[in-house]
Amino acid sequence: MNPNIVGIDLGTTFSLAAYVRDGKPEVVRDASGNALVPSVVSFHEDGSVLVGTEARQRALRDPNQTIFSVKRLMGRTLADLKRELELIPYQVIEREPEPGRKVLHVVINGKEHTPEEISAMILREVRRRAGNPTKAVITVPAYFDDTQRQATRDAGRIAGLDVLRIVNEPTAAALAYGLDQRKTGNVAVYDLGGGTFDCSILTLSDGVFKVLSTHGDTMLGGDDFDRALMQLAANDWGLDLNQRDAEVLQALRDAAERAKIALSTEEQTVLRLEVPSRGLSRQRTVTREEFEKLLEPFILRTLDRCRLALRDAGLKPAQIDEVVLVGGSTRIPYVRQRVAEFFGRTPHTELNPEEVVAMGAALQADILSGSRRGMLLLDVVPLSLGIETLGGVVDKVIHRNTTIPTRATTRYTTFVDNQTAVSIAIYQGERELTKDCRFLGKFKLSGIPPMPAQMAQIDVTFMVDQNGLLTVSALERRSGQQAQVSVQPGSGLTQAEVERLVLESVEHAQEDFTARRLIELRNKADADLRHTAKALEQAGEQLEAGQRERIETARQRLTAAMAGNDVDQLQQAVAEFGQATLPLAELLMNSVVQATLQGKTEAEVSPEAIGKGLPPDPEEA
Repeated sequence: MNPNIVGIDLGTTFSLAAYVRDGKPEVVRDASGNALVPSVVSFHEDGSVLVGTEARQRALRDPNQTIFSVKRLMGRTLADLKRELELIPYQVIEREPEPGRKVLHVVINGKEHTPEEISAMILREVRRRAGNPTKAVITVPAYFDDTQRQATRDAGRIAGLDVLRIVNEPTAAALAYGLDQRKTGNVAVYDLGGGTFDCSILTLSDGVFKVLSTHGDTMLGGDDFDRALMQLAANDWGLDLNQRDAEVLQALRDAAERAKIALSTEEQTVLRLEVPSRGLSRQRTVTREEFEKLLEPFILRTLDRCRLALRDAGLKPAQIDEVVLVGGSTRIPYVRQRVAEFFGRTPHTELNPEEVVAMGAALQADILSGSRRGMLLLDVVPLSLGIETLGGVVDKVIHRNTTIPTRATTRYTTFVDNQTAVSIAIYQGERELTKDCRFLGKFKLSGIPPMPAQMAQIDVTFMVDQNGLLTVSALERRSGQQAQVSVQPGSGLTQAEVERLVLESVEHAQEDFTARRLIELRNKADADLRHTAKALEQAGEQLEAGQRERIETARQRLTAAMAGNDVDQLQQAVAEFGQATLPLAELLMNSVVQATLQGKTEAEVSPEAIGKGLPPDPEEA
């Protein structure tokens, strides 16, 4: 067996590969029939590295040199991982190779390794087991942001793979279950793995999978269940986990995981902790009922995400035709029970929940290889993308849950006279102002010919590829000047930020709208005042005295309204100023007509760009 292209599930706890043979997906297994490669890497002092089962076995003997759950470090910063680091025995530090870009490193034997490098070691082992294929489709949680997707792709490249596609895990699972055979229908994929949770709502129509919505939690999974059991036992035994004794932490984590697995088939089990070097020997009986009480808050969090996914898809639980369970944590009977109660139907559990994602990735790889036709996957953008306009407003170019790949262009203009450069700052989130969204990156468009404000026409284009990775370009139409950047943010989104960006957008919708409207009206008022002042210099002498007096009175009212925070008052003042300056506008229009007849007119800026002025480049300002 030596497939050239495979599907890989790079998981928090386990990783594996699958390929398609004779039209059907098959999971790659070792000589013992095992498909799962533990996502664990252990380093020896002599520089040798163990990956997989042997590394996991060594974790108890050498916890400081053994790395697990590295997926939770991908695309993150130390600030994102404050809670995680409390129970991680190995050392994680943060470097800033350049201003604004932070990179995590795991320190082993005085040598530093990035999460991408460690993930690549896991991918190499999976690749070796599969016969060293050269191409792969790799899956990620649906709620992975741009940074985390890029980190996953980088890990694949480091492992020597040509990563053809980054696919959302829930979508891959729907493929594996053959749900494309349905003519139509709505599918909910509940994916609870070792470190992440996603709920995706898909619709099927004539072989086309379209993701309607997705919600998730990139810091919720079986690891958290283990941690809850660890804390339960530690409290009973008087152990302080904050002391970060690596050997005790690893032994307790291993005991908790074994107890969790046992409680999926037994009504009670004994959680045993044995650390001879510390003189520790403890045991405690844990019942399934007790365990389910520990799980309750975590399961409620997952069901809240399911409700949000349904809301965004415009569906109710009763409108879901199929429910698919994915991830090792869905083996837990209580999880299956609560999911069935929530959707009102028995979920699919026929396939191994730990293998189903890799099987779906293999099918997607088969599609890309051209072997499988008549099937299409359409994923979505998890969070809105936009740029900063004058006043700190985020103008959304691509909205969340837009089907990818996608491309969108919006036209902007300059805000001050003779502006020759603009700074284009890119943000991700659902709120109206930049201060409430996540900064992704920035680039500059230079070489704009000097011209009056609002005469430049700058087309900003956002392109999100099939992997969910973003490229932004800008073109000034008159001069042909252009610039482009592939967005590689310096750090990923924390779970708190992701949920805040989405949920607070609903809670603060009216407040955000008012703040945005106030900024836009002030921008318009400022532009109107400047243009009127210039127009008065050109044609003011042709106005009647009463006309000039009305303009001055309206100007004073507008200036006063700009200083306040009353949107209605400012809007009325802008309208009154516009009425008062109509005679002046007519005079200017006459002069434009005369200039046109003489062949001296300039092309007008597009109406949609008015009011969307881009900030000048700071160096120019």
